Amino acid sequence: MQPRKRLLTTLSGAAIGLLWCASALLVEASETGETSAQTARLISVDGAITEILYALGGETQLVGIDTTSLYPDATEAVAKVGYKRALSAEGILSLRPDRLLVTDDAGPPEVLEQIARAGVSTRRIPNTPSVAGLHETIAAVAEVLDRAEAGAALSAQLDDELAQLEAATKRSSKRPRVLFLLHIGSGNDMAAGRDTAADTVIRLAGGENVLHDAFAGYKPLSAEAALAAAPDVILVTQRNLEQLGGVDAVLERGALQATPAGQAQRVLAMDGPLLLAFGPRLAVAAAQLACELGIIDQETYERSGLTAGQP
Repeated sequence: MQPRKRLLTTLSGAAIGLLWCASALLVEASETGETSAQTARLISVDGAITEILYALGGETQLVGIDTTSLYPDATEAVAKVGYKRALSAEGILSLRPDRLLVTDDAGPPEVLEQIARAGVSTRRIPNTPSVAGLHETIAAVAEVLDRAEAGAALSAQLDDELAQLEAATKRSSKRPRVLFLLHIGSGNDMAAGRDTAADTVIRLAGGENVLHDAFAGYKPLSAEAALAAAPDVILVTQRNLEQLGGVDAVLERGALQATPAGQAQRVLAMDGPLLLAFGPRLAVAAAQLACELGIIDQETYERSGLTAGQP
């Protein structure tokens, strides 16, 4: 064999060997679920997770989000996979994700099992509605992205913002009693107790959740409970206020008209995703509520720098 032909044959064999090795590695990575943190195709099934992904610079890896992911505005261009409690395996798998980021309330379970059987890794992200819980959420998302330093910086920024807000609210003697109502369907009003996003935001704002000591989570509100709670302010989401038909319609429900808030026509509405998502904008939500409640004045609120990130 001529030297040139022998060289070509040797190079061709080496190339084939390299291709075979690369193919084998790809197959092994696929079988073991190993994917680079920086290149993994991600689907976020929670509004707070999505906000954190954007805050940490991981938005380029997002190929799908659920319908609770409404912030930032750039999410409008991302494919939707439905409501997080009513997911569809077909829609999710069609986006060819490597990882699905969910919280404990995602489902239904059989759909998540079907997605796992298809080889998609599912990562459960903690979402306890407390400041410590939010730090855990940020750390978990940062781990998925392999951006621990960015996660630590985001948590430090959150602590700084909350400390600034706490200093401002402590200068006020006002501690309004707040009742948060979440209108669900026809005739069902759920009130927020402790261990809820609404409860934490109210308290960070310097207010008092009238049902904090009554129960945990969300429970239906009876007329008797509303009267006994005697709130100074009734807080709802802007969407619920519009659905019910305005302040008068809210106060017509149960015994709300007879409460101090009802007598004073004191109903406040806030953007739902801002108030309840419990993500990086936590201090922004609490500062806005503190201003609405009159705990901090408008000038202090505007000087705080916590007006950014509002819808």
